[in-house]
Order: sequence, then structure tokens, then C-alpha cells
Amino acid sequence: MVRIPDAKVALSTASVYPESTATAFEIAARLGYDGVEVMVWTDPVSQDIEALRRLSDYHQVPILAVHAPCLLITQRVWSTDPWVKLQRAKSAAEKLGASTVVVHPPFRWQRNYAKDFVTGIWRMADETDVRFAVENMYPWRYRDREMLAYAPDWDVTNDDYRHFTVDLSHTATARTDSLAMVDRMGDRLAHVHLADGKGSAKDEHLVPGRGDQPCAELLERLARTSFDGHVVIEVNTRRAMSSAEREADLAEALAFTRLHLASAATTTDPAPGTSRP
Repeated sequence: MVRIPDAKVALSTASVYPESTATAFEIAARLGYDGVEVMVWTDPVSQDIEALRRLSDYHQVPILAVHAPCLLITQRVWSTDPWVKLQRAKSAAEKLGASTVVVHPPFRWQRNYAKDFVTGIWRMADETDVRFAVENMYPWRYRDREMLAYAPDWDVTNDDYRHFTVDLSHTATARTDSLAMVDRMGDRLAHVHLADGKGSAKDEHLVPGRGDQPCAELLERLARTSFDGHVVIEVNTRRAMSSAEREADLAEALAFTRLHLASAATTTDPAPGTSRP
């Protein structure tokens, strides 16, 4: 008997770029995703709580997570004050019924924000049932040079956070052992960004199975444990030649994820009348 784990599989709205946030809801519904993670960025719909609620209701696709606007291109989205951004992300998650806010560690040049980031995240987490899941990043590389762009650290396991997000494209770019990082996160791993990579200096976000990251192994490990977070497909489909090709990539990513979550579940359940060795 196949026992499907409780973890829900969501589509990041970033996965449909350059198409819109609204298109992500439509694709998620058509392909059978369990929900979406809203990447708050320059698309006005991604910043509009009422518009997002209408999309969720119309397509019957729940919003499971909100990704705070932490990217270079979103420095002016929802204020230039990073703490205001996080307060607005928390408020959006609460209003939309999302369980998680994903946040990146600060850039090193955001000195005041970085200095108080760890304690500030704990303080905000104490004010809500929403999980603030801090995401692992990577060093920036150019030719033979490496720049540490994030503070306190791109490796978030070096600091004390209540909840973590692991991103396997980021572990590929960092050229670090992703399963060892997951081990360090332990039961504080609350959220997964599933994508693949080949160790390029560029953050690749390949469809799972197309790189060298242990995507299948991670999913099987989650299925064997009491993981109660979400698995979010966050892949780059910008090079898709058509909407049909983009949708095929997202269908492949969903099938890969469900397959490995389910296959691990079957191996942990003994057949009737037998026991585990």
C-alpha cells in the first residue's frame, strides 16, 4: 500500500517568470499542485493581498507560503526598510492563511539590519504562528574571486534560527554538501525549495533530476520522517520556448517530487503480516 506523506507540494510563482503571478495560479491548478508560494516582487499582483485572495479563491489553490521581497530587484518593494518588508510579509501570510514566510539573510551592506537580524527574526517569530524560515544562500563568484555577500552568513546553519528553508539550487551554487546541511538543520527544517544545479557560479534552479543535487534522496528522507512543512518547486523556466514547454517542465518537476515522496513511503511500510527486520 502506498502512503503519501503529509508534505504538500507547491509551485513558486517565480517558476513561471517571465509570465505573471496570476498565470502561476492557473498552471498550479491545471497541473494539480497542492498550492502556491507567492514570490513578492515587482509584479503588482504579487504585492496585492486582495488580488492574491481572489486568485486563490477562483482557482481553488491555497497560498501556502509568502516569499518576502529580499532580492536585489525588490529593494523598493513594500518599503526600503527591510523590517517593514518582513512585517508586511507576516501580515500577508496571516491574512492569506499561509503558514510560512521565507526570508533571505541580509546583504552585507545592510549593516544595521544584519547586526540585529538573528534576534529580530526570533522576536517576530514570537509574535505569530507563521513560521519565519530563513533560507540558505551562497557566496557570489566571478572568475577566481569569491565575495561573501550575505550576513551574518550565507550558510544559515551557522546561526540560531527557529526555522530554516533549504534550497538545493543554492547548495549547488555554494558547492556545499546539501544533505549535511539538512542534517545540521535537523527538526528546524520547515520548508524546502526544490530545484537542481550543477555547481555553476550562477544560481541555476534546474528542474529536479537535471543537475547533480540529491533531490530524490532529500525527498525520500522527508517522507521517512515527520516533516510537516511544504516542498516548493522553485525552478527557472525563462528559457522555455513556449508556454507549453514551460508547463511541461513544471509538470515534470511535480511528477518527480510526488514519485520520490511516495516511493520512500512505500519502502518504509511493511507488507501486511510482515514486520521490519
